[in-house]
Amino acid sequence: MRSYTPAEKRERGRLFRKGAWQAVSDSVDPRLEARIQGIDQAAEERGARELQALRDKQEADRQAVADAKATARTARGTDRQAARDAVKAAEKQLRTTERVVYRAERS
Repeated sequence: MRSYTPAEKRERGRLFRKGAWQAVSDSVDPRLEARIQGIDQAAEERGARELQALRDKQEADRQAVADAKATARTARGTDRQAARDAVKAAEKQLRTTERVVYRAERS
């Protein structure tokens, strides 16, 4: 997964267009390619860190669902409905996080 900053997107686009014009004349400057590769490498590293953070969040949400289910199973009386609501909210948050992780892994 690559995660470009807005400035990197602009710079990479500018360098790409400049390289395309140079490719027409068969004289592509190797410094352009090196700069584009540097931007890509930085984006790749940033993307890997973001993906790991998403996976950590997903694991924390899974633990929150397990904790909420344990609380719901042991709840009695008036606390039972509140515990069920907490389980539903935790499961909803987990589904949202799983969708985000799935999309990030595919990009």
